[in-house]
Amino acid sequence: MFDFENLEVYKKAKAFNSVIRRTILIPGSLDVATKNQLRRAALSIVLNIAEGTSRFSKPDRRNFCVTARGSVFECVAIFDLLKDDNQITIDQFTSLYKEAEEISKMLFATIRNYDN
Repeated sequence: MFDFENLEVYKKAKAFNSVIRRTILIPGSLDVATKNQLRRAALSIVLNIAEGTSRFSKPDRRNFCVTARGSVFECVAIFDLLKDDNQITIDQFTSLYKEAEEISKMLFATIRNYDN
């Protein structure tokens, strides 16, 4: 088993990615550019958490967490735009927002731990 597979933030990011793929990235749901951007951003969260665990230095690990957190923010911005365009419901937005916020807080705590 790889180290990242035991991380709670990785598990939450993976579940978040799955929800996005099942509920928003369904065929015919969005324009191609938005769909690709959201797919990449959601995947980036998971992949950067995983890749960061392979690094040996704290600064390197921290940078991957910072990048993963930036991708969380990117997803939230896309959700906000989709909500404004009535492409997702308020309930979908709220649920995704809460999940993103939890992942962001977990990544922030991890980043702070690497600073010490």
